[in-house]
Amino acid sequence: MEHTDSEHSSSMAMKTGHEGMTIGMGKKGAPMVDDGHDHHVMMIADYRRRFYVVLVLTIPIMLLSETIQHWLKIHIQFPGSNYLLLLLSSLVFFYGGWPFLKGWKDEMKSWNPGMMTLIGFAITVAYVFSVATVLGLEGMDFFWELATLILIMLLGHWIEMKSVAGASRELELLVKLMPDDAHLIHGDMVMDVKTDTLKENDIVLIKPGEKVAADGVIVEGESYLNESLLTGESKPVDKKNGDKVIAGSINGNGAIKVSVLHGVKDSYLSQVIKLVHDAEQSKSKTQLLADSAAKWLTLIALTTGVATFLVWYLSGKGLSFSIERMVTVIVICCPHALGLAVPLVVAKSTALSAKNGFLIKNRTAFENARKITTLVFDKTGTLTMGMFAVSNIVVLNSEYTANDLIRLAASLEQNSEHPIATGILQKAKDLSVSIPAAENFKAITGQGVEAVVEGKSVKVVSPGYLKNENIANPLGVRTNIQETTVFILINNALAGYVSLSDSVRPESAEAIELLHKNHIKSVLLTGDNKLVAESVSKELQMDSYFAEVLPHQKLEKIKELQTKGEFVAMTGDGVNDAPALAQADIGIAVGSGSDIAAETAGIILVNSNPKDIASLILFGKATYRKMMQNLAWATGYNIIALPLAAGVLYHSGILLSPAAGAAMMSISTIVVAINASLLKINNG
Repeated sequence: MEHTDSEHSSSMAMKTGHEGMTIGMGKKGAPMVDDGHDHHVMMIADYRRRFYVVLVLTIPIMLLSETIQHWLKIHIQFPGSNYLLLLLSSLVFFYGGWPFLKGWKDEMKSWNPGMMTLIGFAITVAYVFSVATVLGLEGMDFFWELATLILIMLLGHWIEMKSVAGASRELELLVKLMPDDAHLIHGDMVMDVKTDTLKENDIVLIKPGEKVAADGVIVEGESYLNESLLTGESKPVDKKNGDKVIAGSINGNGAIKVSVLHGVKDSYLSQVIKLVHDAEQSKSKTQLLADSAAKWLTLIALTTGVATFLVWYLSGKGLSFSIERMVTVIVICCPHALGLAVPLVVAKSTALSAKNGFLIKNRTAFENARKITTLVFDKTGTLTMGMFAVSNIVVLNSEYTANDLIRLAASLEQNSEHPIATGILQKAKDLSVSIPAAENFKAITGQGVEAVVEGKSVKVVSPGYLKNENIANPLGVRTNIQETTVFILINNALAGYVSLSDSVRPESAEAIELLHKNHIKSVLLTGDNKLVAESVSKELQMDSYFAEVLPHQKLEKIKELQTKGEFVAMTGDGVNDAPALAQADIGIAVGSGSDIAAETAGIILVNSNPKDIASLILFGKATYRKMMQNLAWATGYNIIALPLAAGVLYHSGILLSPAAGAAMMSISTIVVAINASLLKINNG
């Protein structure tokens, strides 16, 4: 079976990051890698097979060539040896050169000349001239040069395609994370069904060590789940009743029952795979620059090749020498390295990003990370934990203990989803206290709640309630600006108070320090009061802050920074921050779990860890640096190699053969591939 090279040639002209690998949706929306991937694998095997066949044929071709015999000081000649040489070389040309000839034809058909045009033209000129010499034309044949040229080209393409496939492996791992089967609970029965048949509200059993079959909520059981390949979180996460789980994460030692949130096609993993694939397909300015450079290089190669032939031929060097120079110029200018410079880095960076919880929707935004001068942070949930936790319990009536206060307060708060209620209920759980039922529950508008618990009138109220009722505030005017305090009244007598705070994340200080090291200013943008903003900003040693900013005013603050000449990146939750994220030069949506639908952001972070934001920016810089290194190498190599191939140093005794040119071209491709593979995420 002959494998065409049109797909390969377009990958080398760089239509996508990894040619042949297409992510789609399988039956009922299950993520899959389509047949393009299998075709890519077959093409790699095809190049390998052609390489070895040509390698075997090249040995007798070289031994039958007069030039090689002269170098080795041997003499092998017999009747018809020229025709045997022609036969072997024809096999090499038509079998080994077929992918290049087919690619040339396809490029010409679409009027998009590229690498296959250069290679196809070069080997055809060499072959036709060599055949003519056997049939009586004056001059030396190019059979051994032709064979070694095709051999090295096949090797270069084989290595190159393996590099692209290697860069795609991380994405394949993501696709394979989704299990094929699920244990569906139907009444008292457990049935094995295909994952892609699951629908909302189905209950599935996840046994110890198995992969979670669908995004959902735990309805029974507790276990530690490994989400490292999905979110970048290296430690197993404790999951219990009511917690969300992500399809593809690996269950620990406990069995859990999960209520399915949606079908496979809407799962977090499917969205990640689609985002990764879309990112690899998308063209950034750097990619477009490389594509343009590759096209220009093709035109330059053909023009320079013909000009080289004419200069040498008209100067009297003979047809054979002139054709050899033209072939070498055309071969050495093949823009393999240039064409691969950006896509290999794209493939590597996108896969690494997805593995570490960075989802890139807009590649240009990601590459522009190098320009960031100011990073604007939303406070709650990014620099802080985003949840209220009990930081202090003070008992003012000796009849009660701290546990009593929490127990009674939790009784009133158990039906509320307010952050303060959540903090009190979490504390009750941590203290393992039983929560009694509340009767005659009432809300005190804007000031708290009240109910009857165990026959007592219990109120959980704000400082404003104490003021209105003329009850002395035990804290007086002395308040902790980062704490929120609620007071507990039992039978209208103050029994004590509970303080809660949204604590600063331990990683926040590291993130700000890392940004400062890289000369990036950090700005706090929050709806909180000025005292809270100032306190957090000072604690983290941030450059400045904006406080008491309403969601619709955040956009104006971003504009204000931009008018001062700052290149601004904004982090936010992607909901009320959407206008500001859209206005920022780079919008980074942060949010945990499966909420990755921030339409206005160019980049999404699965976790709300500020250290990830700093790492992402540094990774964006490193990615752009790798692209520039590869482009510099690819263009620099051609600037130096082209004149040598044309023979400008011929009178100094330096002349490249077509095979040497092909070897240099292949080495440049390998250098670019190795450089791309060295890309890694630096966490500071």
